[in-house]
Amino acid sequence: MGRTGILLINLGTPDAPDAASVRRYLKEFLSDPRVVEIPQWLWQPILRGPILMTRPRKSAHAYSQVWMKEGSPLAVHTRATATALQQRLPELTVDWAMRYGNPSIASRLEAMAAAGCDRILLAPLYPQYCAATTATALDAAYAALGKMRAQPAVRTLAPYFADPAYIEALRASTLAQLAALDFAPDLLIASFHGMPERTRLLGDPYRDQCVETARLLAEALGREVRVTFQSRFGRAKWLGPATDDSLKTLPGQGVKNIAVLTPGFAADCLETVEEIAIRGKAEFISAGGNNFVHLSCLNSTPDAMTLYEILVRRELAGWLER
Repeated sequence: MGRTGILLINLGTPDAPDAASVRRYLKEFLSDPRVVEIPQWLWQPILRGPILMTRPRKSAHAYSQVWMKEGSPLAVHTRATATALQQRLPELTVDWAMRYGNPSIASRLEAMAAAGCDRILLAPLYPQYCAATTATALDAAYAALGKMRAQPAVRTLAPYFADPAYIEALRASTLAQLAALDFAPDLLIASFHGMPERTRLLGDPYRDQCVETARLLAEALGREVRVTFQSRFGRAKWLGPATDDSLKTLPGQGVKNIAVLTPGFAADCLETVEEIAIRGKAEFISAGGNNFVHLSCLNSTPDAMTLYEILVRRELAGWLER
């Protein structure tokens, strides 16, 4: 009898914090039509010209500020999550992959099948559904399966933005980190990764799911959690309010002490550590703020493992009992 496996999927990361590695990563990432919804004939000359000629060096510097001994934060934390979940669920085979970069989704699906997995749960680690994250991860998995003669049966992890287990994990993690501070935040900000406004108008549920996550977390905490969106790119109108603009204006409104959590990210990465914990803090303090903290993502903490075990066991109902 075959084994049941879980493939945790995250966004991706360059192999090293240097311009060449970042260029390869950005070329793959920004060539995805799910990520940049511009006709390729128009977009590719722009991407291969000014963007890939200038952005890799700047991004490499940002990565170098957060790179860990074991690799990029996203890879380190995602790998640790897979390892910890494997310990929780020894009867299953737990692996991990990146949509862009290494290890690829195709390579890990092939390895899992070779190891005897005939049933696999595809688990994109995105609490809120977005076509540019959840959908493209599953697209890549389906494309890889389409090249396999002996395909495993597959299931997919549904978005869990409002799941009570997810909200509880966020609540517990937030309270524990707030209790360790030497100051009391005037405001909690939930900063989610931004998307162009047009994606919402076209029917992507991402923004509404982010707002619902924050609403439920605020209810669980008994205090306000203000939603903002980060990581704007290009000239198009993006979801707002913008995190960077908010951090620059809040001190002038009397908000001098804040804590920023990033609940749309399952694991800390460039966007949480460099963009928020380093750059965001500098912007807030420069604008007149006194105290700033970025609350870590769930990563591979016990709170996260409890959440993932609940989600996995629910999704694998029937398979685990065979």
